[in-house]
Amino acid sequence: MKKHVHIERRGRIAIVTLDHPESLNAISAPMRDGIIAAMQELNADTAIRAIVLTGAGERAFSSGQDLAEAASFRTEQVEAWMRHQATMFQSLRDLDKPLVVAFNGTAAGTGFQMGLLADIRIGYPEMSIGQPEVRVGLASILGSWMMTLYLGHAHNVEMSLLGELITGERALELGLLNHAVPRDQVLPKALEIAERFAQLPANALRLTKERFRLLTQAGFDDACEAVVRYHRDEYATGEPQEIMRGFLEARAKKKQQRAQLQAA
Repeated sequence: MKKHVHIERRGRIAIVTLDHPESLNAISAPMRDGIIAAMQELNADTAIRAIVLTGAGERAFSSGQDLAEAASFRTEQVEAWMRHQATMFQSLRDLDKPLVVAFNGTAAGTGFQMGLLADIRIGYPEMSIGQPEVRVGLASILGSWMMTLYLGHAHNVEMSLLGELITGERALELGLLNHAVPRDQVLPKALEIAERFAQLPANALRLTKERFRLLTQAGFDDACEAVVRYHRDEYATGEPQEIMRGFLEARAKKKQQRAQLQAA
């Protein structure tokens, strides 16, 4: 089975790549397991002083939750799914080392949220980024909490309720990106910042990150518990599954039409 997460070590820097471009690096159970394992491995590696997280392919950092997986869940499976997701997010929060995200393409939903848990976010002006959960029948709970760390209430409500993606240029204006550079400079910029982190005293960085984590842990834990309740209630109605199946059917139809045109 293909690995969904790839680790490359470059001296004191580790590059972690979400490596399932055929699904736009959608977050599935194997991807969640791969992320958790990678973060735990690198956190324990004393030779690594900073981490860069990016995605494979040219289209997406991560398109978010794997809809094929999510559409298949029954109501009684939602809690285990959300707790697995919370463990993945916590593996990012638990890092003692700086984490820089290099958004190589679209960052939506869960992919966007992973970026919000990084210390520095690098993107490019034309990219798409945001929180589209409501469009597939899921309340924006954990993502809306994460955005409180960066946005005022009005912008948070607009992004959470409309579920529309914004450009990287707009994300920079709002403070969701730290830097927006030309697309081909996203990874080099992330590596440059990671190297600057690697030159700083490791204990000072670890303790500073620990303090930020303690300041936000209660809110994170509360949001993780809330998302279990809200998604379980949503799944009991059958609405998210129906919407997701509609998306998947439309996607399959477009793929079939493209194949027919190419064959003609």
